Amino acid sequence: MKPIHALAIAGVDWWQIGGKAGGDRFAQCRGSQVAGGSAQIGGPFELVDSQGRTVTDKDVITQPALIYFGYTFCPDVCPIDVARNAVAVDLLKEQGHAVTPVFISIDPRRDTPEVVGEFAEAIHPDMVGLTGSPEQVKAASQTYKTYYQAQPSDDEYYLVDHTTMSYLVLPDEGFVEFFRRDTGPEELAGRAACFLDAAGM
Repeated sequence: MKPIHALAIAGVDWWQIGGKAGGDRFAQCRGSQVAGGSAQIGGPFELVDSQGRTVTDKDVITQPALIYFGYTFCPDVCPIDVARNAVAVDLLKEQGHAVTPVFISIDPRRDTPEVVGEFAEAIHPDMVGLTGSPEQVKAASQTYKTYYQAQPSDDEYYLVDHTTMSYLVLPDEGFVEFFRRDTGPEELAGRAACFLDAAGM
């Protein structure tokens, strides 16, 4: 499977995420840029947790969160990425920062609440696993400007191409940064800590 980076770092018109002239308290922390002018990443969503309960972003993001969109049947990319996020979360905890790892499935056909819950628990005891109806998943994905597309298949063993970014989201600030999958756990934790320190978290 070839992961698709929907947030392509290309183009002439660069826009630094959240950058407001002279007013960005996270300016020293930012390491990413997104092409696309005034595009906004993140916002409200409604999904289903591992207990089958409908939850919103307000229920899930009660403290800083590291969000990843993937699927449990993913053979290589997703397990590596969410395991990296779990290590980064533990490194941040050692520094006194509480961050919730969140896994949002983009494969609602196979990823039931129970399946997502078992997957999340196997990765990290604090990881929140979320799924939902196809409409709920699509809406959440669009909110974070992610891409996913199931590959054609005649059976249940299909693969899904998808964005492989991880998103740092703060309760009062919303989305503040994304991390590519080639970012190691130590670097991710260090960059995330900069945002959390600046936000007093």
